[in-house]
This record gives sequence, C-alpha cells and structure tokens, in this order.
Amino acid sequence: RFSTTTTTTTTTTSGKIGDDDDDIDIDMSDEVKKAEEAAAEADKDDHEVLGEDGAGPPTVFDKLISGEWKCEKVHDDDLCFAFRDIEPKAPVHIVLIPKKRDGLLKLSHAREDQKPLLGHMLYVAQDIGKRECPTGFRIVINDGKDGSQAVYHLHIHIMGGRQMKWPPG
Repeated sequence: RFSTTTTTTTTTTSGKIGDDDDDIDIDMSDEVKKAEEAAAEADKDDHEVLGEDGAGPPTVFDKLISGEWKCEKVHDDDLCFAFRDIEPKAPVHIVLIPKKRDGLLKLSHAREDQKPLLGHMLYVAQDIGKRECPTGFRIVINDGKDGSQAVYHLHIHIMGGRQMKWPPG
C-alpha cells in the first residue's frame, strides 16, 4: 500500500548515483522501511483488506492508470502502462505495471495463466529500454519485504542512462 508519510531515520546507508552533473541521492534505509511497512500491510489475511481478487485496496498505481493522479506516461496499451518514476534512482527510471492486477501483488504470486501478460510486459520493458537507454539498461522486479517491494501491485523498473553498478544492493 502506498503511504504519503515521510519518516526520518538517524542511521542510514546513503550513496550517490550518476555523474557529477546529475547526482541522485539514495537513502537505502528509507527504501527498506517503505518495503517493510508495505509488506506488513500486504501480509494481512483480512478479506476486507485484500478484496475479491486478493489484490488489496487500490494502490498509487491504480490512481495513475485511472487518470486520478497525473504522471508522465511512456507507454499505454490494453495490458500495461508505463510512466516515469517520480523518485528516480537513475537518470532514466520508468515503471511498467499491468493495468489489471488480477491477484498480481508481486511476481511470486503469478499464475500459469498469466504467462502471456508477463511475457508481454517483459517485451514492452525491453522495447522501452532500447528506446530510452540505447547503450544499455537494467530491468528490476522487487518481490516481497526482503526484495524491497514498496507497492504491492506487480511492477517492473526500467533503469539506465548511466553505467549501472554490480552487485546492485
């Protein structure tokens, strides 16, 4: 679930990405905290919280798909929607989501009948990646608390515009 609450911590693991002209600050403890809070909410077994399809209450992504919230759209088709991340972790950071969650809170919830959707999304991700980052890009899917998933609506991060580091985290 998306939270608009900002938390401050006293001990952080911070770093910078990008070159000197385009540095982006990263506060990893913030990302981990968001993921832990989202996981606690997503793990609730209450039918009222999870809803009919087990996908939980509407997320920030549902509000973007519906047009309730504005975003910089990159791709839109019958199955998926992509937009520029409002808190980018790289010079190019695009998020790709399925339009219908159908229980896809995270990749590990995928069913066999969802393979065509997942394949379509990966194809769209590489198409966006090639167009936006012609010298290379990274595809990331965070899954669950330990994977630092902060929004429980399956999403693919397409990141690039600089040399990516390894290991990533």
